[in-house]
Amino acid sequence: MLEQRCQLLRSLHVPGKPLILPNAWDAASAKAVVAAGFPVVATTSAGIADALGYEDHEGAPAEEMLAAAGRIARAVSAPVTVDAEAGYGMAVGDLVDALLDVGAAGCNLEDTDHTTGRLVDTRRHADWLAAVRNAAADRNYGLVMNARVDIFLTGRGTQPQNQFLDEAVTRARSYRAAGVDCVYPILLSEADAIARFVDAVQAPVNILALPEAPPIPQLAELGVARISYGPLIYRRSMEELATFLAGIVR
Repeated sequence: MLEQRCQLLRSLHVPGKPLILPNAWDAASAKAVVAAGFPVVATTSAGIADALGYEDHEGAPAEEMLAAAGRIARAVSAPVTVDAEAGYGMAVGDLVDALLDVGAAGCNLEDTDHTTGRLVDTRRHADWLAAVRNAAADRNYGLVMNARVDIFLTGRGTQPQNQFLDEAVTRARSYRAAGVDCVYPILLSEADAIARFVDAVQAPVNILALPEAPPIPQLAELGVARISYGPLIYRRSMEELATFLAGIVR
């Protein structure tokens, strides 16, 4: 069953016909995503961590984050791709075993070292991703790997984004060569830069649906294969909750 979900998830990464992923943070939100007709559920580490009372960026214990992911995967029949942040410092085999145990069809893995706040060296991170791929293969586990490229996070607010493209492309190509299925240049939002990145990488690309990013039809035209919402829906839900609570007469 899990292998079929892995295969389905991988098959839905089609450049020009993007997989849309409204990210969930618990079983109820995951069920809502599936009920709305979306074929895959993605988790948001920021949303889950906040709901558990912790900070994002591996501020929550790995076991609690993975337990939440497991509850989501058990709650729906659709494939679930888990935001596993930077791997929580776990040994590669232990990380893959944990993802397998919770029923993850895929995962996000990012290239930020949260102990230093800096990007991991490109070659070292590619070697680590290759080790994750090999560990999954050793277990006959078709884990769909989405490698986050965080260079645009380090240059947040700096315009134009094209100035970070060379390093972003170098990292994405290295990660692709290491065996990942998709690359995720988080915060990349300028249409021209997205087009150049997609053309240069020649692999499925995930774009975050930021308000300032091109709309979904334009992202499809640019060749994007996957569009996710990260913590945006969770934050919007919390805003709606705050508004509702503020309207209660006391």
